[in-house]
Amino acid sequence: MSRRIINSLFLILAINVVGFSQVTYSLEDALSYALQNSAVIEKAKLDIEHGEQVITETRASALPQINVNSSVTGNPIVQQFVLPAEAFGGTPGEFMAIKAGQNWNAMTQVQLSQQLFNKQLFTGIKAAKGSVEYYQLLKDLSEQNVIQQVAVNYYMVIINREKLDVVESNLERMEQLEEVIRNQYELGLAKKIDLDRITVNKNNQEAMRVDLQRAVTQQENLLKYYMGMDIQESISLPEYSQKELEEVLQLTQVDENYNVEQLLDYQVLSKQKELLEFERDAHKAEYYPSLFLDANYAYNTQSDKFNIYTSDALNYDMSSISLRLSIPIFDGFAKRSRVKQSNIALQKITEEIKDTSNSLKMANENAKNQYDSALANIMSQKANMNLAMDVFHNTQNNYSNGLATLTDLLNAESELVVAQNSYNEALLNFKISEIDLIKSKGEIKTLLNN
Repeated sequence: MSRRIINSLFLILAINVVGFSQVTYSLEDALSYALQNSAVIEKAKLDIEHGEQVITETRASALPQINVNSSVTGNPIVQQFVLPAEAFGGTPGEFMAIKAGQNWNAMTQVQLSQQLFNKQLFTGIKAAKGSVEYYQLLKDLSEQNVIQQVAVNYYMVIINREKLDVVESNLERMEQLEEVIRNQYELGLAKKIDLDRITVNKNNQEAMRVDLQRAVTQQENLLKYYMGMDIQESISLPEYSQKELEEVLQLTQVDENYNVEQLLDYQVLSKQKELLEFERDAHKAEYYPSLFLDANYAYNTQSDKFNIYTSDALNYDMSSISLRLSIPIFDGFAKRSRVKQSNIALQKITEEIKDTSNSLKMANENAKNQYDSALANIMSQKANMNLAMDVFHNTQNNYSNGLATLTDLLNAESELVVAQNSYNEALLNFKISEIDLIKSKGEIKTLLNN
């Protein structure tokens, strides 16, 4: 084989290796990916950007407003006025028609208006700034929710994989035992019913494996959805041994410091109340007069020919400057009604803040109780799993020595699988309870640094 062919084969192999290489996502990697790609967070960022443009639009009303208008009018038949002929040296008692204008008229006008005082406008600018802060809080809250969703589903994938490993290990033992029983049956040392029982048990395990494989795939798809990853894209998570899994799901003590006012849910409602106060103030500001400075400059030109804006046309200009004061007198109590509506909205948000505060405290207490319960359960299930493992090994040894029946062995096998899966479920429940507790304290972003 030539060197060129060998080099080509190595190149193809290298391309394939690079093409099939895949990033393995740790929890921190998955959370970072989600914060960069989640559609929920991206929409929250767009809300902030939209709020900033609203500020710019509101501020624009406080700046000078300048407009230029220009028009050209052609008069095929010029309007005429009938006047006494005597006024122009004619015969008394007679009348004559005089053209009022030219065939072509044009005017260019520059108008300027500046608000000198408008309390409603100034209040609106403050409210627009508050809206951006409100959307920023919503973005932070969205990030917290995404982190919680990704973390929970990440651990659910890992635990479901561990459950799948338990079933596959048990299935492997069933296949080995089936082979032993089949050989014994063929030698006349075992009954057909024993072989059938093993086969039924193995088939049940195979069905369970298929269900768990489907569950893992669905859970991975849900994880990718919360991460903002294309569902068609494959995702790789670390493979953990039982010991490594216990290290990953290590028991983390959470301190008892708690202040409901530091939670984003509470801050969002507080900011919402502040915006409603701005809205009420804006309605109250409608009672105040508004002061405007207006300036106007116009340039007119007329001619019987289309030579406007030239020296041969009749050109003249004019300008004016004025102060305009607008004083609201009576509007049928519309302003008063809007103020009362705002006060009602403020009373409602005050009650909502009070209710949410109590709800957040309840969630924290429940999360702590659930955490303590999950911690106690995980210890109990681990001890139970170790005991089931000992029982299985002893029963397996007794069965090999003819001291235990096949029924004893299958029961011990079944109890071991149940104990292992109960322990894995306890691990998952504990980790979820820990995430809920951290979330209830407003510290969910600490998962990014674990």
